[in-house]
Amino acid sequence: MKSSRLLSILLLLQTRGRMTAAELAQELEVSVRTVYRDAEALAAAGVPLYGDAGHSGGYQLLAGYRTRLTGLSTGEAEALFLTAMPGPAAELGLGQALSAAQLKLRAALPAELREQADRMRLRFHLDAPGWYAEHEETPYLAQVADAVWRGRVIEVRYRRWKEPQEVDRRLEPYGLVLKAGRWYLVAAPAGATGATGGAAAPGPADAAGPRTYRVDQILAVRETAQECRLPEGFELAAHWRRTQEEFHARLHPQEAVVRLSARGAAQLTGVEARALAAGGTPDPERAGWTRAVLPVESHEQAQARFLALGPDAEVLSPPRLRARVRNALAATAALYADGGRDEGPDGPGPDAEADTGPDA
Repeated sequence: MKSSRLLSILLLLQTRGRMTAAELAQELEVSVRTVYRDAEALAAAGVPLYGDAGHSGGYQLLAGYRTRLTGLSTGEAEALFLTAMPGPAAELGLGQALSAAQLKLRAALPAELREQADRMRLRFHLDAPGWYAEHEETPYLAQVADAVWRGRVIEVRYRRWKEPQEVDRRLEPYGLVLKAGRWYLVAAPAGATGATGGAAAPGPADAAGPRTYRVDQILAVRETAQECRLPEGFELAAHWRRTQEEFHARLHPQEAVVRLSARGAAQLTGVEARALAAGGTPDPERAGWTRAVLPVESHEQAQARFLALGPDAEVLSPPRLRARVRNALAATAALYADGGRDEGPDGPGPDAEADTGPDA
């Protein structure tokens, strides 16, 4: 365990440069005191590692030093092949580069690890898009990706959901995100404080800050010679996670107290499932059922959602939503109250006897 951690410190400093003990501790999920001990162990082993005190201090390797430790464990080799995404890589124009990198990596592996990696590649496949989702053409993805990589301002023609639908935007691209098979560009209006973007996807409330654009809705793009840099402290993954949280909070501003059977609880997904896992408790009035506070978008949406669960969900509050569900159920029951559901113009249908059995 310690040897693996020492190697991780060495590789982190080699790839990132100077890092403080606190940063290393956070990255490795250990205490700062452990980092101090590990640094002393590396220095004692002859690694040219030195540290500077003070506000801008930290640990770093002697300039030009690079470790030649290239060994991979079985799990690491399998993970590298498992994370390969040929589809998205090809969309970014990196398909051949990915294939070449995999070939070089496979050739460098010992025979045993090569066999493990081949088994992983043959038995596991990552297909990110959801079912029933049509493939969306992104003809300008490679150009946008190039601008992101080079740090260049772009001018785009963008199609949004509100009028005017087609708008022109000058953007500072911060990064690209692949979510459920769809590419999104995180970008800020170039040099415009308080300017508005044309986001058609969730984004922060601050219009002058980074917003989210669907790449498949970009109708034209031109890369400019103007350079742009990421704001200090900006991290794409953290920004995206925060953006998603804010989007779900806006999408589900209301709550409902619901009683669920085991089968009903198993049908919950997304934010509903997370809310159930975080705060669901055994129902005191009905054994085997669970009571939970679930986020809802609106009473109209919630009515349809809980009706779809049928007898496996009961809305307890708010009273207005409970009344809506009860009225909808009463109206539905009235449609079937005449007893003639199996009779057409020529008499009973072929399933007429189905209701006469012991389970009717």
